[in-house]
Amino acid sequence: MLRAAALRPINVTMLVIGAGAFLTTLAWWLVPLTILTYAALVFLAARDPIFQRKVLGRGEVPKTSPNAVESTELSPERRARWLPRGETRQRVEAALGVYRKVVAAIETSDDVTRSVLDDAVPRLHAAADRLVDVAQGRERAAEVARDLGQDTASATPTTARQENLRELENRISAADAEISDTYQELLDLRAKVVRISIDSENPARTKDLNASLDGLNARLEALSELMVPQEES
Repeated sequence: MLRAAALRPINVTMLVIGAGAFLTTLAWWLVPLTILTYAALVFLAARDPIFQRKVLGRGEVPKTSPNAVESTELSPERRARWLPRGETRQRVEAALGVYRKVVAAIETSDDVTRSVLDDAVPRLHAAADRLVDVAQGRERAAEVARDLGQDTASATPTTARQENLRELENRISAADAEISDTYQELLDLRAKVVRISIDSENPARTKDLNASLDGLNARLEALSELMVPQEES
């Protein structure tokens, strides 16, 4: 995990940016700043359960203590508590609160409704997990953007650095918009579940709900992939 985190493209990029800034400005303080930033990114990546799953596949995630719980068994609410305190975490927790109400509405409905919406529950769980993935990627991107912003303010910015900063800011804005939209869509899904429980024999309502869930999962999955900086960046 440490080797994979040390060679992660975004982390190596920080070293390259720091080295380039030092060679350009010969400001000695950039050396310890770059090293500390790189070490922090490696440490955070090595402990990130999402990154661990990507490196190790779908097998068991390394445990930090005998009582540790595998990442795959953690609820999205618990994973959300790992996010830094702030507006992003509050919006994600609010969306997860609605998500739990939607699941409860399905699980406490009558037998006919539960059978009709049997496929909706795993889709909801997947959407909740992907929402947290997006939020975690958003926070990582925001951290790197802050570092790049500080470097830009303290030294003559290069064109590549400015482009990287703009790209990160665009991804952060996209994540913020999707988190807000997900909250609203989960509210709509809750209303759709209520309507299906009243009219469970109407297949069009069920089809519409499943289509909404598929669309939500597709957007969140695409955005979570986008929030992982690519090697070309």
